[in-house]
Parts: sequence; structure tokens; C-alpha cells
Amino acid sequence: MRILYFTRDFSPHDYRFLSTLARTGHEIYSLFLERTSHVVEDRSLPKEVIQVQWKGGNRTVSWRDFPALCQDLKRVLRSVRPDVLHAGPVPTVAFLAAMSGFHPLVSMSWGSDLLRDIDQDPIQYRAAHYALKKSDVLIGDCHAVQQKAAKLGFPAERVVLFPWGVDLNQFSPGPGDVLRSQLGWQKAFILLSLRSWEPVYGVDVIARAFVRAAQQEPGLRLLLLGSGSQSERIRDILLRGQVEKRVFFGNQVSNAMLPDYYRAADLYLSASHSDGSSVSLMEALACGRPVLVSDIAGNREWLENSPAGWLFSDGDENALADGILNASRNRSKLDEAGQSARKLAEERADWSRNFQKLLGAYDLAVQIQIPTGGTGKSERLPVK
Repeated sequence: MRILYFTRDFSPHDYRFLSTLARTGHEIYSLFLERTSHVVEDRSLPKEVIQVQWKGGNRTVSWRDFPALCQDLKRVLRSVRPDVLHAGPVPTVAFLAAMSGFHPLVSMSWGSDLLRDIDQDPIQYRAAHYALKKSDVLIGDCHAVQQKAAKLGFPAERVVLFPWGVDLNQFSPGPGDVLRSQLGWQKAFILLSLRSWEPVYGVDVIARAFVRAAQQEPGLRLLLLGSGSQSERIRDILLRGQVEKRVFFGNQVSNAMLPDYYRAADLYLSASHSDGSSVSLMEALACGRPVLVSDIAGNREWLENSPAGWLFSDGDENALADGILNASRNRSKLDEAGQSARKLAEERADWSRNFQKLLGAYDLAVQIQIPTGGTGKSERLPVK
């Protein structure tokens, strides 16, 4: 099968998708909508993947660029003649793919694109509605995405739920003594946050909660990885709270080093206001780390009634601070929670097993379409 993988920018997630697709024996082409200044993936594409050169992929784009990009996308499709066009996020990349008229189109939600972005931007809402109307199959990483798509009129029988997952061999329980020793935090209770410093991820909520909790518990420490547009604001919160010396600012950490940070932590934190099945949450679970995360739909699907961690009210820094203090004062319970976390990851977050659902989505898209040589026209077949 010839697959054209069309995505917004080249991220660590895209690298993982393309690397795994390259090992399937299919013929894989990659296409990038834009290139932003915030580079988070410096690895090269797998040699088996053919990167397509076109008018996009070199800079940030705006809606006014879409008509010209659509015309060039049609040229690419005539040249590559893919059996399946995989495109996402939905309101941007899949929308442009839908404009081309190509079938079969497999659109992939990245979680917050449908769960949050389209509710904040009427243009993205209309673009997502159009993209779904033209999509043959939708890939979603959680039931919340499927439910949101249903509200936009997309049939449930053509949604493939694929919660991505992680490499359970790379992300696994292990000692974190080396990093703790390097930081001089051998006896500390260490918290870990590694989401991007953007408003949607609520890192400012974590900063305020840490200030509150650290005022009551001197032994608390925070591994704060990542960066983003809220950098000045977050550092100011910690500085004003006089806790900046209890924080390690790690910036961007390579994928190979990430497991060391999970293992060094006693508790993983996420205050994201919107998520599907969060990859960093799955990584923490796989490393056997108890988790304390915001009570949003994507997180509830993993942790509701689970002993692997706890939920706190979204945006409530006081509730988060209380959760941190409760965990630090009940350390004897964390080993059991960590064991439950690893078990949950093994049951539901195995990348190698979950990835087969993506290939199944491609097969479904081909099954319900009669391709006509990549011209962008097709005849619908009934879904059995």
C-alpha cells in the first residue's frame, strides 16, 4: 500500500509514526504543512520514508495560503498516487486534504484540535466540520474525540479509536538514583512536569500549586521541563513565590533521556486543560510513576476508578496543591500506585499493539472506497 502521511509540522510524535510505518513494508511518503520556529524534533526522517517537496513545509502558513497550497497538493496527489491519504490535525491539515477532493481520506485528530481548538475559533470549527464531512475514516485517541466528532455529524462506525501508546521497553520502571544524586535531591519528594509552557497545558497552574505546597512542605522539589510562550510568566510565579531554588529547569529533553526523569520523580503532574490520550501520561504510567492530573475527559478515561493516580479539578491550583501534599505525606502508598500504573500501561498503552489499529484504519478506508487512480474521485461502498 502507498501511504501519504500529511501532518502539520515535524514533531516527536510524527517521527514515531513515520518510523513505525517505515517498518511495515508499505511505501511511505511524508508531507509537512508548515515549519514553525519552535523546533522540538531534530532527528532525521527514516531513510525508508520519501519526503515530498511542495509549496508548503518551509514556514508558518495562514488561511490565505490554503487556496494555493490546495492546488499544489492536487499536483502532489497526481504524482504520488497514494492508496490512502492520512491527514491531521483535523481543522488544518485534514481540512486542506479534504479541499483536494481526494479519497480515501483518513483524518486523524490530535486530541485538542477537536476537543478545544474548534470551540475557540469559528473558522477552525467550520474547517473541521468540512474535513469530517469529506473524510472516509477518522482516527481518534479517546472516546471524547469520538463523541465530539459525532456532534459534528461523523458516524461512529467509521471512527477508529487508537490511543497511540508508548514503547514499554524504553519507558519502564527503574532506579532514578543517578539524577536525584546529581541534583542533590536524594531525600526530596520530587514532582515532574514536562508539558509545553503554553496556555492549554496549564503549567502556570502547576507553578502556583507548587508555590502553595512548597510553603508547607520544605522537602518538595520540582523537575520542570519544557519551554514555551508562558516562560516569563511561569518563572515569575516561582520567583515571587521564593521557590525557584527548589526547581530544576530542564528545558527540552531528548527522547532517549526522558525515562531517567520519570524514574527520578515520585509523582508526575499534568494540569492540561485539554487532552486526548496524553502520551506523557502514558509514559509516566509505563515507568511506574503515580500520577496527579487534571480532571478532564481524556484523563478520566485512563484514571477514573484507577489506583494508578488521582484527578484534581481542572484549573484549581488549591486542589492540585492539596493533592501534592497528600501524596508527599502518604509515600507508603505510592509503591502500590506505581505498580498499578505499570499494569495499566501494559494493558492499554502498548504502542506496538495499539499501532495495528492505525493499519486497520487504512484498510477500512480502502474497503469502503473504490479508488480511481488518485484523481480525487471515488465511489462509496457500503460498510459491512
